[in-house]
Amino acid sequence: MLSSLPFFLRLVLSGLTAGAIAYTLTPPVRRLAWAVGAVDRPGARRVNRRAVPRMGGLAIVAGFVLTVPLVTAPDLKLLGILVGALVIAIFGAADDLLDLKPWQKLLGQTFAAAVALRAGLRIETVSNLFGPVPFRPLEAFSTPLTLLWIVGCTNAVNLIDGLDGLAVGVSAIGSGTMLAVALLLGEWQAALLLAALSGACLGFAPWNRSPASIFMGDVGAQFLGYVLATSSILGLFKFPAAVGFLAPLLAMGLPLCDTVFAFFRRIAHGQSPFTADRGHLHHRLLAAGYSQRQAVAILLGLSALCGLLAILLTGAAQTVRVLCLSAIALVLLGLGLIRHA
Repeated sequence: MLSSLPFFLRLVLSGLTAGAIAYTLTPPVRRLAWAVGAVDRPGARRVNRRAVPRMGGLAIVAGFVLTVPLVTAPDLKLLGILVGALVIAIFGAADDLLDLKPWQKLLGQTFAAAVALRAGLRIETVSNLFGPVPFRPLEAFSTPLTLLWIVGCTNAVNLIDGLDGLAVGVSAIGSGTMLAVALLLGEWQAALLLAALSGACLGFAPWNRSPASIFMGDVGAQFLGYVLATSSILGLFKFPAAVGFLAPLLAMGLPLCDTVFAFFRRIAHGQSPFTADRGHLHHRLLAAGYSQRQAVAILLGLSALCGLLAILLTGAAQTVRVLCLSAIALVLLGLGLIRHA
């Protein structure tokens, strides 16, 4: 057990251990994916032009789940996150193998979110973005809002997982952002979780960069979204200041933006919001003439910008918050106006 070591040593070891596990386990996971037939083959919605094994997210799951109990003493909320993360990983792996229907995915995501709720992890207040006084406690709305946040983030990372290195890069930036904010706010347990998640992402990233030798699959994308959502509730949402509300939203800004666009776009076209299409931000950038690597670089740059703003907003004055939010609104508007070629 490493929990008796000084905090910052545990923080470093958390990232390094999770990264080493994820990096080391990815090749055997890749062989397993080939063996069980969990393979992405070229198709109408696929960007890859050759067969690529998926389920690489199992290495990320292992890196995180094996590391966290070593660096921090477990409590009920932490156990809720870990158990819920394993539930979402099981459903994600089943989807990679069996191509689950949308309602089956949603059922698994809701069940995993309910595990976290049962452990006492919930959003209890909504903060005032432009002042120090928080709104009233959510009371009856606490449970549905927490469920919506966890399920929404889980799907957001899953939906943006369309280009080599994109989802793992966005997740690494998001977890790194929330790690920095957690350290600034003195949320040590959340910081240790986020360090492990950042390390696991970085350990997997070399295998997933273009041209990827393995995809993370639903098991990885849903797991990352779930852990990012629950870690933010553990360490940030409980703060009454505006940063408690803004930091998680900005850290997850790009995938959440893409998810909201997809939801309304499909409804506007008379489709189910769960219908797959090629209207995501990365598809639009490809259609606009950018290469896959250029599209990933653009989206990671925007994600990093949102993350930097989240860190700068920690303790910022009201005027700074207004200016930052205005800049973000313009960027998101610009992304929404990108059209297919």
